[in-house]
Amino acid sequence: MREQINKFLAQFDFDVRKSKDARFVDQKCTPDIVCFVADCVLNMVSTKPLFVINDIWKTQYFIQNSRVVFNKPWADDKKAYNEYNKVLSQPLKLLAYAKVLNVSKVNASLTFSVNNEELLDYISRKDRNTYNFLYCYFTKVLKDSGFLKNLEEYKAEQVKGLNEARENLYEKYFRFITGNTPTHSRLDIRRMFHKILNIYAVENNVPGSKGKFVMTFSETMYNKKNWRDINKEKSVTRQEALSAEDVEKQEVINAYYVQKAIALIKKTHKESEVNDYWSAGEATQVHHIFTRSEFPEIAHYVENLILLTATQHNTKAHPSNRTQQINKDYQLTCLLAKSDSIEKSLNKGEFVYRKESFIYVINKGLSVEFSNKIDFTTIKSELTKIYNTA
Repeated sequence: MREQINKFLAQFDFDVRKSKDARFVDQKCTPDIVCFVADCVLNMVSTKPLFVINDIWKTQYFIQNSRVVFNKPWADDKKAYNEYNKVLSQPLKLLAYAKVLNVSKVNASLTFSVNNEELLDYISRKDRNTYNFLYCYFTKVLKDSGFLKNLEEYKAEQVKGLNEARENLYEKYFRFITGNTPTHSRLDIRRMFHKILNIYAVENNVPGSKGKFVMTFSETMYNKKNWRDINKEKSVTRQEALSAEDVEKQEVINAYYVQKAIALIKKTHKESEVNDYWSAGEATQVHHIFTRSEFPEIAHYVENLILLTATQHNTKAHPSNRTQQINKDYQLTCLLAKSDSIEKSLNKGEFVYRKESFIYVINKGLSVEFSNKIDFTTIKSELTKIYNTA
């Protein structure tokens, strides 16, 4: 997808020396926040193609999910105005600067519309997609602005002396911004540059805005704490490593991501993905191939979700509609059908699925170690062998 993102961005000149605008990035422009705001826009834009910030703010989708995702007060709480104003306005301005959204002033209010729905949809699907977009976007802005060479110098110099190399980089960025834009607050400029440096650091395996170790993907997030990334002893279970409150919060957050994945499956597929005797009729059920209760860590993967008819779901996938039971034979049927769906989607150049993610789902669900290098024919052959010998 990066090739397509770069092709889109190549149409525009993002030179800060010409735009005189330092706010092509801002403090709240982390992958998870930008992803969430893009998701909110897509959930509203069909009924409100032209919108202002307050239009998103007032939607139940934003009010409910912002509290879930960011663990903040309700979005309609007046005391939280300043915080939510940044959470919404800064990512929207970034997306507008990147030409993913259009923006103009109407009656003194910034009014937005969608310019590239396909790219906005890609950004909205998951944090990793947003990270890919931000890396391409930041690289293009800095290259157009003649500043990218300073990051490349930092990559080379940080090996010799990290703190000095990092401070030199921040000083160069401060001088660059103050020399070309009206923004002169050292603190603001530093906070904005954190977001750029951290994305660059993950991509190039170097330390980011703080610390002496290589920056990790999870550290670029606003919500950094996640049970997938907690440093715990292998003998300690996830439930033991987290407090009861943390577990509850994480389950609510996971539920949001599962619902996003389910919505994407329904948007992508209009008929049952399994073509069998029971596939006639409307496909309304999104089924977890590996159950959500047993495998929560892959519950939000679209590669673990398959669209079925009600009959397929309630009589075949779950015998006698017992949702806690799985028909193993039909589980294989679903995996083979999902493999076909993913292969067809990738061959069409769509960006809904990743083969690597499908293999990850299989490896988790079946406790196997398929290589990412195997093709779809081999995947189906190996799956059939596993289930036939079980």
